[in-house]
Amino acid sequence: MTKLTAVLVLSAIAATGGSNVASAANLTIMAGELPPMIMADGTGREVEIITEVMSRCGHEVTFKVQPFTRHWKSYESGTGDAVTTVPQGMPLPGGQSQTYIQYQNGVSNLQNSGASFANLGSLADHTVIAFMGASDILPGLKAATNSFKSYKEAADQIVQSRMIFAQRVDAVIGDGMIFAEFNRQLRDDAADLPFDPMQNVQFQATFEPSNYAMNFRDPALTADFDRCFGEAEADGTIAQINKVWVEKYRDTLGSQYLGY
Repeated sequence: MTKLTAVLVLSAIAATGGSNVASAANLTIMAGELPPMIMADGTGREVEIITEVMSRCGHEVTFKVQPFTRHWKSYESGTGDAVTTVPQGMPLPGGQSQTYIQYQNGVSNLQNSGASFANLGSLADHTVIAFMGASDILPGLKAATNSFKSYKEAADQIVQSRMIFAQRVDAVIGDGMIFAEFNRQLRDDAADLPFDPMQNVQFQATFEPSNYAMNFRDPALTADFDRCFGEAEADGTIAQINKVWVEKYRDTLGSQYLGY
């Protein structure tokens, strides 16, 4: 091997890292708007985790935020390099990562009601509202609704907050952090509301956490994400991001959100 050939070979190995590591890129990530996980302006708990992980891998990311579920369809039709908040096992193009974020669904209610909803059975004879599709997603919920005094689902989750503060329902089923964020939004408009959004609410983690993954079109990016997420999790960075976001809503979540 000539000296020139050796230099070229070593340069090629250095350029690839000698492994299946994706080249640094500016990636477009399809994201579903679901405050405070992903905000319309491209900020949020989930955004911070993804940005941190991809930055460790040497990649820059741009989030294209769309209504939740539409972002999956856009990615499936060929838009973007990756997609967020994919339920584990959901069939989408590309490679699916390990779980990078968990949501914690449970039951929220007004503290002054004196009620405690630690399980679905305790909701019997109560009026309940949940997010759209909850009865098809949350284990045991569909069967339990027969015992409720009434049950409805709302696509716009701020409706849940309105209903609980107006005391038109006894309990809200959904992710505790999402519920707390919509409560915060209502409180910002407190002067224009016919009910008191400052009432204290409480959350109980009634369901097992829901696991979500990323899908990347390029398998090398999936491997990158998993590797760099593992590093960020091992050194405590992921836990710290989650703790900061839980702390923003501590008055509602207490110690019930994923153990933080």
